[in-house]
Amino acid sequence: MPETIDIQLKKGVLGLCVLAVLARNESYAYEIASHLSDAIGMGEGTIYPLMRRMQTDGLVTTYLVESSSGPSRKYYKLTDAGRAALDAQAAEWRGFAAAVDALLEPVPVANAPLEEA
Repeated sequence: MPETIDIQLKKGVLGLCVLAVLARNESYAYEIASHLSDAIGMGEGTIYPLMRRMQTDGLVTTYLVESSSGPSRKYYKLTDAGRAALDAQAAEWRGFAAAVDALLEPVPVANAPLEEA
């Protein structure tokens, strides 16, 4: 797959992926980025603007946790609106992915000559 298409696909589902990660565990941005890097190869730099936007949109809330190894970490937690967004986006994704999968299925060629045994 050309890299530009690959990047666009990843960016298109990044918000859904972040919501899914946070549904499993409250987390801080670097940890979320690490999960996404391992799972879909997204870099850390794309997470921070998205997290700010999600907070502004009311999908996540934040709280600080003191760290013994440096400054306090900002943890993100899904709100009820975030859980509702995850449910809605996951349903849309599943429907979309199923439709794409159906398009990718091989189609028998009509009137193709049969191979002789």
